[in-house]
Amino acid sequence: MLLHDKVAVIYGAGGGIGGAVARAFAAEGAKVFLTGRSLAPVEVVAKDIVSAGGSAEAAEVDALDEQAVDRHLQSVIDRAGRVDISFNAVGISNAEIVGVPLAELGVEQFSLPFATYATSYFLTARLAARRMIPNQSGVIMTVTALHSRTGLPLVGGYGPAQAAKEALTRDLSAELAPHGIRVVGLRPQGMPETRTIKDAFLPRAKASGMTWEQWQELLASRTHPRRLMTLDEAANMAVLMASDKASGMTGTTVNLTMGSLDD
Repeated sequence: MLLHDKVAVIYGAGGGIGGAVARAFAAEGAKVFLTGRSLAPVEVVAKDIVSAGGSAEAAEVDALDEQAVDRHLQSVIDRAGRVDISFNAVGISNAEIVGVPLAELGVEQFSLPFATYATSYFLTARLAARRMIPNQSGVIMTVTALHSRTGLPLVGGYGPAQAAKEALTRDLSAELAPHGIRVVGLRPQGMPETRTIKDAFLPRAKASGMTWEQWQELLASRTHPRRLMTLDEAANMAVLMASDKASGMTGTTVNLTMGSLDD
């Protein structure tokens, strides 16, 4: 097992990506501590993991509440002795932040992705790093999107916020690598199983006139295999990047756009 006896904390574990990563981590032997702003969906994931023979605990934690994150991490330390992996999959509904031209977008709506995506990543990474530095070991991870590297219409502040997260990944790595801590990100394009891609479709459908099927086909046509990535594929890559097999990977975001974005 690639993550045997590792202790992983996952933020946004009730979502599509967070839940898939939690299940994959547990299947590879990790003890997973799952968090989310709403407890119910996180408990569903935890029950699935336990039913499959894994180790999982669920907690209601707002990843934008520094004290709540700090208290939860301390409870993990008290129960498991350490934190080996911190994975941030926190997000908000894209329907709240996309679909409006930049020339018409309000400052508050533009800033919302930064206040959520970038800030929660900073808080969870910083607080995890403080627990990892004494052990001279750990992996800090997050998820971004191809919007961080290519211009797209009607995405408001979402793209700049993802770019900020990738810059933070590089900066965290530069400071934490001497302490034995790796910092890496994953950058998938879009996965039909997630709410994110559907939320992105809805506000743009009216302007484009496309159906849900046409929207998926358009995104898939930009990839080399002419299909979109699955949640399982993204989660399996998360396992590899969190494992000791990826000891040479830090300060970078792995391109999982299946060729639609060149590095």
